[in-house]
Amino acid sequence: EGAGSSSGEASGGQQRARSEEAAADVSATAAALSPSVRRAVLEHGVDPATVKGTGRDGRLTKEDVAAAASAKPSAPVPTPVPTPAPAPTLAPAGGARNEERVRMTRLRQTIAKRLKEAQNTAAMLTTFNDVDMGAVMQARATYKDLFEKKHGVRLGFMGFFVKAACMALRDVPSVNASIEGDEIVYRDYADVSVAVSAPNGLVVPVIRDADKLSVAGIEKTIGDFGRRAKDGTLKMEEMRGGTFTISNGGVFGSLMSTPIINPPQSAVLGLHRIEERPVVVKGQIVARPMMYLALSYDHRIIDGREAVTFLVALKNAIEDPTRILIDL
Repeated sequence: EGAGSSSGEASGGQQRARSEEAAADVSATAAALSPSVRRAVLEHGVDPATVKGTGRDGRLTKEDVAAAASAKPSAPVPTPVPTPAPAPTLAPAGGARNEERVRMTRLRQTIAKRLKEAQNTAAMLTTFNDVDMGAVMQARATYKDLFEKKHGVRLGFMGFFVKAACMALRDVPSVNASIEGDEIVYRDYADVSVAVSAPNGLVVPVIRDADKLSVAGIEKTIGDFGRRAKDGTLKMEEMRGGTFTISNGGVFGSLMSTPIINPPQSAVLGLHRIEERPVVVKGQIVARPMMYLALSYDHRIIDGREAVTFLVALKNAIEDPTRILIDL
């Protein structure tokens, strides 16, 4: 151990001696430099002993130092090590979230296009009213069995509403009109579109000449539409050409809505659920089966007065079904 230690000390002493000699040489060389050259050496970090002088008697010049500094290889720029992205946090197995992409059917694409066209084109506005359904409900309860026995179809509320709407359309023809270019087209007939449920959503077939049909004829047509909508046998031409639309969101529990016009029609009637609400009848607060009505319309051709007049006429016919019978 003593021999090894002595040998290491001797080696270390030799290295220190060489370092001190090199430092002394550099110091001696630096001492022989002019002040301006010495500053250049310090600024550029150049070892003057490694630079060949071109001045008088082989002395270094500032230009020699600058040239030596330019010839030094630049230190390589360290390549930044990208920070690894944090590993995604996995949701627990019990809370997995899935997505499913289903291509829109041609029918749904057509409906979407037409409804967006209505929003972009029509000056759409909605007005509301409510209607007491007590008289119609009483008539339905009294005659539904006889009606079904005679006509082979159930007596629903839509028959009353379609018939009452046709009477109101006759009184306020602008609600049954449409805009074509710079002209308003008025009609002396009513082709009423009614929304019915289908496996892929609501479809809107058209009751042609609904104003000429009886309540029984209207119910038969709606019943046929409903069956064929479920079977998928409705034809596209049966859903074109309506002049006015009735949409009954009440069958799904809707209390109130603002339905969208089906262009080129100018108005759509929204029906909603029936619920008992307190109302004043002859000075007394009583519970009555009430329904909200909503009429969305194109304000370009239908004024607010006409929209309200239409809803009041419809309300009067539903609250007093005798008006439908005697065409009043």
